[in-house]
Amino acid sequence: MKFGKEFVSQIVPEWQEVYMNYNSLKSILKDMLKFKEQNESKAPVASTPKGSLKRRLTLYRAFSGLNGKQRGSSSTNEDEVILVRSEGSEDSKVLYQTMFLNPYEDGAERDLIFFRKLDVEFNKVNGFYKKMMKEVVEEAEELSKQINFLIALRIKVDKVVVRNLDSNENSSSTSILDHVNDAKHGHSNLHMDVIHEVEMSQSHLSDEDGNRVAQTNSNTNSIEGFRPAPLEILDHVKINVITPETPVSTIKGLLLNSKPDIEFNKKELRKADEQLSAALKEFYHKLRLLKRYSFLNLLAFSKIMKKYDKVTSRNASKDYLKMVDSSYVGSSDEVNRLLERVEHAFIKHFANGNHRKGMNILRPTAKRERHRKTFLLGLLTGCSIALFVALLILIHVRDIGKNKEETDRYMKTIFPLYSLFGYIVLHMIMYSANTYFWRRFKINYPFIFGFKEGTELGYREVFLLSTGLAVLSLAAVLSNLNMQIDERTKSFKAITESVPLGLVMVVVVITICPFNIVYKSSRFFLIKCAFRAICSPLYKVIFPDNFLADQLTSQVQTFRSLQFYVYYYFYGDFKKRSNKFTQEDNYKIFYIIVAIIPFWIRFLQCLRRLLLEERNKMHGLNGLKYISTMVALSMRTIDQFYSDVAANKTTTEFNVSNTKGLIVWKILAASSSGIATVVNTYWDIVIDWGLLRRNSKNPWLRDKLSVPYKSVYFLAMVF
Repeated sequence: MKFGKEFVSQIVPEWQEVYMNYNSLKSILKDMLKFKEQNESKAPVASTPKGSLKRRLTLYRAFSGLNGKQRGSSSTNEDEVILVRSEGSEDSKVLYQTMFLNPYEDGAERDLIFFRKLDVEFNKVNGFYKKMMKEVVEEAEELSKQINFLIALRIKVDKVVVRNLDSNENSSSTSILDHVNDAKHGHSNLHMDVIHEVEMSQSHLSDEDGNRVAQTNSNTNSIEGFRPAPLEILDHVKINVITPETPVSTIKGLLLNSKPDIEFNKKELRKADEQLSAALKEFYHKLRLLKRYSFLNLLAFSKIMKKYDKVTSRNASKDYLKMVDSSYVGSSDEVNRLLERVEHAFIKHFANGNHRKGMNILRPTAKRERHRKTFLLGLLTGCSIALFVALLILIHVRDIGKNKEETDRYMKTIFPLYSLFGYIVLHMIMYSANTYFWRRFKINYPFIFGFKEGTELGYREVFLLSTGLAVLSLAAVLSNLNMQIDERTKSFKAITESVPLGLVMVVVVITICPFNIVYKSSRFFLIKCAFRAICSPLYKVIFPDNFLADQLTSQVQTFRSLQFYVYYYFYGDFKKRSNKFTQEDNYKIFYIIVAIIPFWIRFLQCLRRLLLEERNKMHGLNGLKYISTMVALSMRTIDQFYSDVAANKTTTEFNVSNTKGLIVWKILAASSSGIATVVNTYWDIVIDWGLLRRNSKNPWLRDKLSVPYKSVYFLAMVF
């Protein structure tokens, strides 16, 4: 793979704008090469007096000596092309500027453009790296304090007593703390010997032994001792329990309106331990990204300067890369020191000193793609296609559609039962496509959704599940039709009609199965998100719950199919394929209620975020959007009921008052649907997607595009 493609593939999407624009500089070099080829002429030649021998003038140029120095020559190198200088002090922003020393040569304007662009790119990279290093150093200091708090909390909760301490000795706090063994459960009075630690200076860290950040020795007198984190710091610490996250805490917060007292117990210790462990892992990941950012950009500058030397036949890369190496991004080694310190701290405090375990957590290995999964995916996809073709052939050969009355009854009863699985399979296929494009365009969806590391499903896994469900559904449809047509099984009406219900029960059992099969962690994550979404007023709204509720708003027909299941098997006479319950008033009322449940969930989420969490007025407007959708959906459903009544009655039965009512409901349905459509379209495109920005870098889109193809966004807005 060429470096340009490799460079783009390794870019961190969040920092895409602050990477070196390698392709832009490469295009300038291509223009220089094209200009050189067009204006290239033969080198001047010299001839002897007789004109019989022609030699190039380079053969008559003075010899500079084998060691590159000639007596009487100046110290200035004739081949010196550029002069790089820096502007600004160390405390302020340092800018580098390159001066091209041959501005009067042919085509020199292209060299000036190249070095001007090169300076802009390098100053951008150097400035961003310096800013990020300042941020990570501040974060490291904050994490060091948090580790101190965690150590003190462990001592407090586990009731550890420290002995052999000098009472007059000042307690010292270091950025890397020694590991404190957790107390064993059941012991109320444990003792811990004082821990001695040497904190190496930056000069020591840069030596050969710099990889050892701390050294413990309780028997050496030359090492200064320090106390473990003093318990007094807990007076200024509080575990994050104020924000209501559960129904009980929400109700207490609304009724009592008081802050809970500070309680240091094992539950809070475990929670603090998990949160700080996750924070250290994210910080370590950020440091690795920053290190890769530095390496890629330095390599890109080296590559582009070597290309410049090759195109122009000059030797400018040596001087420029010397400046790059002496700059902050080229000379700073702080990120490596921070990486070592984080590794040391994490292994000591969160891996019980187990180096392999700690590094496996900090640097998890990528999941291996198994051939078994690919084989099953192809097998189930082929089976689903074959079953679908077999279903079409069976309908055509048996001429099932010849009896119109029987066909209508089948479409009104059996089809809604199996359409449930069709909607679910289609939604899963769309989600698998989403995961593919998220990974394709480097969107870190496992982090966004909060999946447990290594348990997220990729597009292969989701598509495998969808094809498996499609095979089960199509097999159930075929078995149902065969049992209905076969004379030997016609008498088993109850079994024939119970096939769809049995399929639903199989899917439900697999979903709630407590055994570690069929992606247990993902199944339970989905169940947890669904439960929190249903109880949305009582739980803090997080992104997975928000996303799931949004997805459910597009599954109105799925909810109605579930309602049909309940009425068909528990309220109607399913043995006779009777669907008379659809004409009853209670079914129609629940038909409306079931359809607005997903929108009602989203409205409650917006209401909670408006009143209890973010208190942003935009959430209130978003809630009004869902109210307009619920009103429009209700009006359209009632209008559909009136239209069905009018279609089933004769002209004499359907009087003038009913006609006026039908017209009124049609007007209400059309007006409410129009308002809801306009509001939802505007909100989705402008507010949620952030598009239609006229003055953005990408006209009528937005400044930052996750997908590099602008046509995709315009097509999404149209369709």
